[in-house]
Amino acid sequence: MPSDNTTAQPADQTLGQLAYDRIRADILKGQFRPGSPLRLQALKERYGFSFSPLREALNRLQSEQLVVSYAARGFRVTEISTTEMWDAIETRILIDCEAFRRSIRRGDDDWEGRVMGAFHKLSVCFERNLKLGRAATEEETTQLEDRHRAFHGALISASGSNWMQVFSTQLYNQTQRYRWPYFTTEGGNVFLRQSYLAEHRQIAAHAVARREDEAVAMMAKGFRRTGEIIESLLKGQDEVARGT
Repeated sequence: MPSDNTTAQPADQTLGQLAYDRIRADILKGQFRPGSPLRLQALKERYGFSFSPLREALNRLQSEQLVVSYAARGFRVTEISTTEMWDAIETRILIDCEAFRRSIRRGDDDWEGRVMGAFHKLSVCFERNLKLGRAATEEETTQLEDRHRAFHGALISASGSNWMQVFSTQLYNQTQRYRWPYFTTEGGNVFLRQSYLAEHRQIAAHAVARREDEAVAMMAKGFRRTGEIIESLLKGQDEVARGT
């Protein structure tokens, strides 16, 4: 039997999957700056994986457009831009809003339970973080982000379309790249305090009440308002960098 301080790896996860999960999480959290190189030797030293699972992970991340590959220059984190961000947001609106609409039409009592249960977990975590009296740790922020992801997953979970859910996950990752770094700033925190929980509560309420048009409109509005906040923060950073 393994000793008490030995942590067994999940049997269904390959080293490539583990490497993918670790690198992806660090990209989405902004640990790797956009455009920064992802050198195999540096990744090996950081994560402890050999080159083979690291290459597998990077190729998978490339297919999701989180990293790019350059001939003879290796991999780099994909650059960010407001144009790319809005493309991802508007495409996410097309996918998620249609999946959400289908879920409202198709969802049963179990779906309603998933939606309200996911919102309850999200609200408890959000309110707990607000009462900290200090900046949230990365672990606390990660928990909030995980519950936010689970809530949006619950909303579209009765769509009946596996492809919609696959694309939704990929688009969520693309938009998270922008949200995570900038919503840890003061400007982002002000936005969250003012509207985050109320907005998500309204989406859940409209969903289980089968107010299809109101629910979908609120979801789209939330996506776009988030983009507007991020765009404002990005512009502010650019102005500071230019000294204006």
